[in-house]
Amino acid sequence: METTNNLYKKLAFFSELELQEELIKNGKIVSLNKGDVIVRDGQYIQFLPIVIKGAIRVYQQKEDREILLYYVRAEETCTMSLAAAYFNNKSTSHGVAIEPTEALIFPASLIMEWQLKYPSWNKYVMRMFRSRYDELIGSFERVVFEHINVRVMEYLKRKSQIEESRMINLSHQNLANELGTTRVVISRILKQFEKDKKIELFRGAIKLL
Repeated sequence: METTNNLYKKLAFFSELELQEELIKNGKIVSLNKGDVIVRDGQYIQFLPIVIKGAIRVYQQKEDREILLYYVRAEETCTMSLAAAYFNNKSTSHGVAIEPTEALIFPASLIMEWQLKYPSWNKYVMRMFRSRYDELIGSFERVVFEHINVRVMEYLKRKSQIEESRMINLSHQNLANELGTTRVVISRILKQFEKDKKIELFRGAIKLL
């Protein structure tokens, strides 16, 4: 668990000490296990998180399919929740921890007040929205212009680099969720990749060759 001194260091990207003090005074640290839900589609946003360490997966769910929007990592907040809180709308997405995560949560009711008081808060919010905009445009371009086979292989290579291992612990359903498609499509592509000797399939894992 973070100490107060460490929290000040973690929040140093806010240039105003007064804002850091308000975040610590009004917020609290929560510890999330992998799979814990921090926000659900359809709920009003009562609080907002700033991730201290770990990551939160933000996605939308339509029937039996999930569409990944983005990940919230250290020093970031969820812009979907932020937008909902600004306009007092219900959340249109889910947020789930994908690994052990610590986040500073604070009342969403404070964000309008901070917008008027703290330039660093405005700068932070605009940076978050711009970052998410770029991510979503990139995802849209990949969906429209890249064949699903290419997207699957690129995802596996990127995942392998991040985990520094050719053995990737990932189910067909999880891969489908990440890429916004169905398990049937993913299984067909992976079987062809295995036939072409690009990968080797295991139960709950994929090995890049």
